[in-house]
Amino acid sequence: MKFSFSNTFNFISKLTFRRVWNMLLVYVSFYITKYLKKPIQFGKPFSISLEPTTSCNLRCPECPSGLRSFTRPIGMLEPKFFRKTIDELSSHLIYLTFYFQGEPYLNKNFLDMVAYAKSKNIYTSTSTNAHYLNDETSKKTIESGLDRLIISIDGTTQETYQQYRVGGQLSKVIEGAKNIVHWKQKLNSPTPYVIFQFLVVRHNEHQIEDLKKLAKEIGVDDIILKTAQVYDYENGNSLIPENEKYSRYKKNADGTYSIKNELENSCWKLWHSCVITWDGKVVPCCFDKDASHQLGDLNSHTFQQIWNNDLYKNFRAQLVKGRKEIDICRNCSEGCKVNFDAE
Repeated sequence: MKFSFSNTFNFISKLTFRRVWNMLLVYVSFYITKYLKKPIQFGKPFSISLEPTTSCNLRCPECPSGLRSFTRPIGMLEPKFFRKTIDELSSHLIYLTFYFQGEPYLNKNFLDMVAYAKSKNIYTSTSTNAHYLNDETSKKTIESGLDRLIISIDGTTQETYQQYRVGGQLSKVIEGAKNIVHWKQKLNSPTPYVIFQFLVVRHNEHQIEDLKKLAKEIGVDDIILKTAQVYDYENGNSLIPENEKYSRYKKNADGTYSIKNELENSCWKLWHSCVITWDGKVVPCCFDKDASHQLGDLNSHTFQQIWNNDLYKNFRAQLVKGRKEIDICRNCSEGCKVNFDAE
């Protein structure tokens, strides 16, 4: 990813003594855990994801929102619950991602919640398919103080784009990106840091150079090339790229596929972050898409109670003992992103 002085300075400006001290405690406990092979947890998470909604306007084939396949409740994050949660976490929270599943802009209170987090001096980020970034909403996005905006664009032609983004229109994505860049410039705002995220799959891997040109023409700040998570990868899948550089899977001598990453019995995410669903369930990470590993409920307990409860301790202990035994860990992409400069 391209280094940005303004984006880096913006992030650093969120740091306080209390937040930095908490972050150091988390780092120390993580590395003690790796050394002792026994879960030790100091401090609290300094990065969390909060889910604005499970709803989505598209039908992407490898996404529970797109497939409408959730077994958990679907709904919208309520502002009252959001403010209560942020008030509890804000003293040690540095980074807040408004995303888990679904399209954030479908929640009508989304940008008001961004502004509230901004008032607590928290770095805010979201990911969108950009279909709702009309002129008015783009202006409000800039005014909300959102720090980082990831726009999913998985093709540079409609034919290619719609193969994964089923039901989507590339023209709307491009229009939305242009609207954001326009209002960012008009309001002379350094934020948000705008990123094109390109999910590299077999049918679009030939368009990476075209993506770079498009990003430069529009004026987005950066590009992320992301590897695709495929659920049934063992015997091959039409989404797996030909160029293994862009795949999180490798082809074996017998023709089967396996994860490229070695699954160490360690996971940084479980120490420094977590995910909170729209209805207040705390889950380990973004790979638990159906919230099947619920570690607590913020409707009945404080976050502090949940972070140190027996469920969390047991999950950390299980991970340190054998990460491959945890279903959501077997297809993990941690460290599987390839980043390119947009220039």
